[in-house]
Amino acid sequence: MRTLVHLSDLHFGRTDPAVIEPLLARVQASRPDCVVVSGDLTQRARVDQFRHARAFLDRLPRPQVVVPGNHDVPLYRVLERILDPFGNYRRSINEDLEPSFIDEEIAVLGVNTARAMTFKGGRIDDAQIESIRCRIAALPPGTTKIIVTHHPFDLPDVTGKVKLVGRARQAMEAFSTCGVDLLLAGHFHTSHAGDTSSRHDFPGYAALAVQAGTATSTRSRGEVNAFNVLRVSEESVSVERHAWHADAGAFLLVQTERFRQETGRWVDY
Repeated sequence: MRTLVHLSDLHFGRTDPAVIEPLLARVQASRPDCVVVSGDLTQRARVDQFRHARAFLDRLPRPQVVVPGNHDVPLYRVLERILDPFGNYRRSINEDLEPSFIDEEIAVLGVNTARAMTFKGGRIDDAQIESIRCRIAALPPGTTKIIVTHHPFDLPDVTGKVKLVGRARQAMEAFSTCGVDLLLAGHFHTSHAGDTSSRHDFPGYAALAVQAGTATSTRSRGEVNAFNVLRVSEESVSVERHAWHADAGAFLLVQTERFRQETGRWVDY
C-alpha cells in the first residue's frame, strides 16, 4: 500500500497564513510516499508568489509530483503570457511541466492542462494523450496508474457551471484502453471522490476521480481549506479528507471514503 498526500490550489499571493504551519505538520504526520500538488500554486504567476510557493514545497516531503494550473500563467501581462507563459513556473518550481513518480506499486503521471490562450479553462491534446498511452504501456502489470492534472476530467455538475478539461471525452476513451485507475485534480476548490461511469460510460471501465479543495487559499468558495490523503493498493483506495478547523488551529480528519475495484469499476464500501 502507498500513501499519497493530494494538495491543490495553494494560490500563494492569497493564502491564509494561519493554515500554513498546521498544514505542513499534518502532511509530515501522514508520512506520504509521494506528495501531489494539482496546480494553481500562485494567484497571479508573479516571481514573489512563486518564490513563496517554492519555499513551501521545500518544506514538504519528497518525492513530489507538481503540475501547473491556469493561475500559474500570467493573466494581465499579455506579452509574457504569449511568449513565455510558464517561464516563472519553470524557473521557480520545475523545468518539467509533466513530472512523474514511479515505484513498484504506483505510477503517478503529471499532465499539464494549463494553456497560455485560455484564461480559466484547460485542455489536453492528442500528443499528451499519446504520451500517456506510451508511459503506461511501459509499466509492469499490477501497477496502480494515477493521472494528475489541474483541470478535472469528471466532477458532478450541481451548479450548471462545471466546465471540464477540454477533450475530456477523448482522453477518457484512451484511459479506458490503457487502464488508468485514478484521476487527481483541483481547480474548483471543492472536495469530491467518485467513479467516472455516470459521465463517461465505457463498457467495463471507470476511473476513480478525486478532487482536492484549496489547501491554503482564502478563495474558499464555500468550503473550508482542505486536502486529501489517499491510501492506495492494487484493489482498493481510501480517500481521507482533512479540513481546517480554526477553533482547533489544526487540520482534522473529517471524512473517509473507501473504494474497491469490481469488474473494472470502483464501488464504495
